[in-house]
Amino acid sequence: MRSGWQTVAVVVLRERWNELLPGSAPLADDLVARYVERTRRAYRDQYLEAVLDTLDSLIQLSTDPTSVRLAAWFHRAVHQPGGGSAEDAESSARLVEQTLPAYGVDPIRIAEVARLVRLTGDLATPPTDSYAPPRRDANGDVLLDAVNGIMATAPARYAAHVSEVRRDAGDRTAAIGRRYDEVRVLLDGHLYRTQLARQRMGAPARANLEAELTGLDSELPAPWRGWQQAALAATATFSAIAATVTSIAAAGAPWQVPAVEPEAGWPPVALAVFALFCAPLLFRTSRSASQRARLIAGTVVAVAVTAVLIAWAKVPATNPAVGIGLRVPLVISALLLLLVAGTAALVASLLRTRNARFLPTRNLGQQLSWLAVPGVIALLLLLVVQPLARGYVLGSNERSEGPRRPAGQMPASLLDGGVTWVSRALTSAGAEEAVGTKYGIAVPRQSGVVEMLDAATGELRWRYSRSDSDEKPDIVATGNGEYVLASFPDIGYLLLDANTGKREAAWPGSTRDHSIQQADPLLTGQRFSRGSDKLYGVDPDGDNRWTFEPGRCTDIGAVATSQTVVAFLGHSCGSEPDEVAGLDLKSGKKLWSKSPTDMYRRPVVVGGLVVVAEPGGDSDVPVALVAIEPRTGETKWRWPVPANWSCRTLLKAAGRLLIVVDCPGPESQQNTKTVVTAIDTQTGQTAWQTTAPVDPRTRVAVTADGRVVSLGGSSSGGCAANIIDSTGFRRVALPTGISCSRDPVAIGNLVLTSGPAGVIALH
Repeated sequence: MRSGWQTVAVVVLRERWNELLPGSAPLADDLVARYVERTRRAYRDQYLEAVLDTLDSLIQLSTDPTSVRLAAWFHRAVHQPGGGSAEDAESSARLVEQTLPAYGVDPIRIAEVARLVRLTGDLATPPTDSYAPPRRDANGDVLLDAVNGIMATAPARYAAHVSEVRRDAGDRTAAIGRRYDEVRVLLDGHLYRTQLARQRMGAPARANLEAELTGLDSELPAPWRGWQQAALAATATFSAIAATVTSIAAAGAPWQVPAVEPEAGWPPVALAVFALFCAPLLFRTSRSASQRARLIAGTVVAVAVTAVLIAWAKVPATNPAVGIGLRVPLVISALLLLLVAGTAALVASLLRTRNARFLPTRNLGQQLSWLAVPGVIALLLLLVVQPLARGYVLGSNERSEGPRRPAGQMPASLLDGGVTWVSRALTSAGAEEAVGTKYGIAVPRQSGVVEMLDAATGELRWRYSRSDSDEKPDIVATGNGEYVLASFPDIGYLLLDANTGKREAAWPGSTRDHSIQQADPLLTGQRFSRGSDKLYGVDPDGDNRWTFEPGRCTDIGAVATSQTVVAFLGHSCGSEPDEVAGLDLKSGKKLWSKSPTDMYRRPVVVGGLVVVAEPGGDSDVPVALVAIEPRTGETKWRWPVPANWSCRTLLKAAGRLLIVVDCPGPESQQNTKTVVTAIDTQTGQTAWQTTAPVDPRTRVAVTADGRVVSLGGSSSGGCAANIIDSTGFRRVALPTGISCSRDPVAIGNLVLTSGPAGVIALH
C-alpha cells in the first residue's frame, strides 16, 4: 500500500506522461514505480519532477520535443545504488530499446531516445572554447541542461538532493572525495550548454555548487591539500621581503670601483621601498582569483623584468683601472627576487582561478609551507645569492694575462759583483715582498697586481690584476710552491696558480679576516677581543680541516713541520700556566703539551725540528736555543747563547743548519760587528762561526746554503754586498743602480735586491 505522498507523486507524474504518449498506461506505471521504489535512495520522483520542470522551460530549443521528453523520463529509470551515471544511462537506454517498440513508437525515434539517454552518462559540460561546434546537437543540449537543472533549484531542495546522492554512493569518505572532484570539474567550465539555460540557471547553480564545495571542504580530510597555494603565497611575500633586504645591502655598496664621481644612492633605496610595498600587496594578490589581482602581479613582473634589463645595460665596462662594484650583483639579485615574487603571486592567482578557489583555511601542509619557504629563501640568500654576487664581482674585475712562457730553472747567486738580470715588467716594486715559488718569483705591486717573474731571466711569465683594488696585496707561497696566496684589501684571500696565474679559489667569507700563521704548510689564526683565539688547519682553497680553541684568555702562536703543529699558548687570565702543545697537522688532534717556566719565543722550523729561544728574564736576549721534537715534545738539544751577545739573535733556517745572527758585546752604536753561527740541528753542535765587521743593525738575507748577505756602502761611495759564510767574510762592490737602503731577499740560493727599475737578481 503506497503512502499518501507517493500516491500524489504517482498521480502528478501519470498526468504528465499521458500528455506525452497516450495509450501507454502500463509503461507509465512501470516508469513511475521505478522512481518511487522504496529501495532507491537517490534520483527519486522529486528529482524527475525537477528535470521535467526545467525541460518545459527549454523544450522550445529542441528539434524533436517528444524524443527529448521521453529521454528525460527514461534517463534514470534504471539505477543501482552506488553506481555511476554511465552505468545507469546504458541500462536505461537498453530499457528504451526493449519497451518502446511495444507501444508503436517509430524505430527512428526509439534510436534517438536511446542515444539521448546514453548522453546523460557524462554530464560534464564542454570546455569554454567548444561552444561553437560545426554541428550543434540541439536535442542533446536541451536534455543535458534539463538534467543539470537540479543544480539551479532552491538551496534547500538542492541540499536534499546532494544528501541523497551521497547516501546512495556508499562509502562516505570515498563519496565525499569523488563528489569534491566532480563539483570542481563542473565549476571550472560553463554549467550549461544552451545560452537560455546559462542566462536563467547559471548564477543559482553556481551558488549551489560553491556552497556544496564549501561544505565538502570542511568534511574532507585534507592535511596536505592547498600546500601549493600556501607555498606560492609565501614565496611571493618573502621573496619581496628578501628583495628589500638585498636592496638595502646594495645601498651601501658602490656601483663602480673606483667611483669616478659621487654615485646616486637613491636607486637601491627606491627599490627597497618598492619591494617592501609589494610584499603585502603580493600576499593579497596570491590569495585572490580576481582579474585585478592578476593585473597587479603581472605589473610587478613587468616592472622587475624592465628594471633587470635597464640595470644590465647600465653595468660599467671594466678595464684595468675601473671595476664593477658589489652594488651591481646585489641590485640585479634584488630585482630577480622581485621577479620571483611577482611570478609566484601570478601563478597562485591563476591556479586559484582555475582549480583551487576553495581551500581549507589552515592545515598541516599550508602551515609547513609558510614555515619552510622563508627558511629556503634565507638559505638562498646566504648560500646562493651572496656567493654568486661575490663570485660575479671577483670574476668581472680580474685579469690574468701574459706570455706564460715555460718556467726557467732558478740560478744560484755567486755574489761576484755582477747582475744576472733586471726585471723589466715591474715599476715601483722592489724585492722586499718577493716570494719564491715552484714556477718563478712572485712580486706584488702597488696597483693591485701580482706578477710572476721567470727566475732564470727576470722576464714576465704572467700578470694577475684587479680592477677593484689599487693597493698592494700581501702574498705568500703555499702548496709546496704550487700556489700564490694573495690577500687583497676589502676582497680577501685569492689562491692563484703559480704556473698560469689563474685564480683557483677565493677563500670563504668566514676566513677572510684570518691571519696567516704559517704559509707552508698553511696555518691561520683568528684573534678575539674577548674569549679565546683560534688556530685553524687550512687547505689552500680556504677550507678548514680543523679548528683548535684552547680556552678563554689565550693567545696562540704556531709553527708547523710536514706532520705536526707546535702551538704556543699564552694564558692571560687565571692561574693556568703558559703551555706548548703539539697537534697533528691533518686532524688537529692534540698529541702532547707541557708548561715551560717561561714561554718560548721566536720559533723556527729547521731540519724537521722546532727551535725556540729560551728567554732570560726581562732581557730580550735568550739564554739558550732549544730544539723540540714536534711529534713528542721532547727536547732534543739545548744550545746556550753566549752571555756577551746582546742583539736581536736572529734565527734562520738553511737546510739542516740553523743560522743565528747576533752581535758580540753590548748593543750600541759603537758596536760594528756581527757574529754568524751555524748550528747542526741533528746534533745541536756548532758547525761554524764567523765574526765580521758588519753593522749588526743591518737587515740580512740568508740563502739556502747558509750564506748571510747584507747591503752597505762601499769605499767608492757605491753599494756593496757583505757576505758572511763558513769561509769567512768578504765585501763585493755592486753595480750602479742598486739601492742599499732597501733590504735584500734570498730565495733559495738566489739573492734579490731592488733598484729604480724594479727587482735585480745578483749574479
